[in-house]
Amino acid sequence: MPRDYKKEYQQFHAKPEEKKRRAQRNSARRKMEAAGKVSKGDGMDVDHKNRNTANNSPGNLRVQPKSVNRARNSHRKALLSKRSLLG
Repeated sequence: MPRDYKKEYQQFHAKPEEKKRRAQRNSARRKMEAAGKVSKGDGMDVDHKNRNTANNSPGNLRVQPKSVNRARNSHRKALLSKRSLLG
């Protein structure tokens, strides 16, 4: 079954709270670009160490390869879903 991007946008990405979180992530990326730590198309992600996208302080941001950052995020999601199944 193909992915329904229109439905996904309407149900998730269009929500005001998600738009705000996306803007915070984009702000963090722009901050790191201005500092010269990342550039467009470099394959790197800006990671929030404490997982709080509202906290864009320099001590909370770090640059990681996409594979490392996204693997860390998916592992966390798996743990959370496992806990919800157990609890």
